[in-house]
Amino acid sequence: MSNITRVGVDLAKNLIQVHAVDATGKVVTNRALKREKFLVWCAALPAGCLVAMEACGGAHHWCRKLRESGLDARMIPAQFVAPYRIQGKSGKNDANDAAAVCEAASRPHMNFVPPKTLAQQGMLCVHRLREALKEDRTACINRIRGLLAEFGVVLPQTPAILRQNLNEVLEDASNDLAGMARLVLQRAQEHWRELEKHIQWCDERIAAHQKDDEQVQRAAELKGVGVITASAVVATVGDFKQFKNGAQFGAWLGLAPKQNSSGGKTSLGSITKRGSNYLRTLLIQGAKAVVLVGKHNDDPISQWLQRLRQRSGWQKAAVALANKNARILWAVMTGNKRYDSHHVSIPPAGAIPAVA
Repeated sequence: MSNITRVGVDLAKNLIQVHAVDATGKVVTNRALKREKFLVWCAALPAGCLVAMEACGGAHHWCRKLRESGLDARMIPAQFVAPYRIQGKSGKNDANDAAAVCEAASRPHMNFVPPKTLAQQGMLCVHRLREALKEDRTACINRIRGLLAEFGVVLPQTPAILRQNLNEVLEDASNDLAGMARLVLQRAQEHWRELEKHIQWCDERIAAHQKDDEQVQRAAELKGVGVITASAVVATVGDFKQFKNGAQFGAWLGLAPKQNSSGGKTSLGSITKRGSNYLRTLLIQGAKAVVLVGKHNDDPISQWLQRLRQRSGWQKAAVALANKNARILWAVMTGNKRYDSHHVSIPPAGAIPAVA
């Protein structure tokens, strides 16, 4: 065990596969360990030994535990591990995956995922629960509409109108609703109310996060970045200095355009849509709201946005604003600054000015 310098780990619920090599790259061991024996086995590794794993469910927990034990625990995005599996797709198993992780960790330019703190993961649990509750609420509303339609009762699509008129429909004896159907719809209505209470609880926790976290307060000052978006960004990213610049942060969110360049000719396509779908959706939805009301503002970003909207349409303008907000977020967080809507960047000497 003392000659082990690098370990690749393939995590699972019950069995954890480890692939360990020495300084020359020779395989020392490749074995499966039970979950409760994994930390005991790692305790025998030399201090500072590199232990790499895929950034998957439970990886942040193990990464924190291993770092507490004095090991250099790191996480690798799954898409960066697959190319190092020598057997390809046909040879995917736990042993080969652990070997691929071990090989990927040896690359000097590998991008590792920083582990999240307990506070970050706790707040992200609130966001995940809120999204799940929203989906359940939508399903409940559609279920109520479908049941009403079976008896010839059709109401407008907005949830507010359905909420206002549902009691009247249930109490109206002149319609064709069967007695059992009324009882079922009453239960569905109660379920809807319970879901609304749970969503409100999540909103209160997110509001408390903004009140207690100065980073969330600064992020929420941006145009198109509300409390929910600010809380989600701060909880997901944590340390913004892990990115070299704002462009890299925007690319990490999947807001950068795809490239298909060759022979010195640059060809850009749609955005890559990599990274967190949740963060990207929040940023783009917030940007769409700004695009619709931007004509009433006179700050430089709103003026730039309206010119871009006239040239390329409001949808591309919204995505461009989401990308710009990502870059501004990085600058605000890494520079410990407050957002200034009238700030004008001064390009360095000799720089080519951007097209407005």
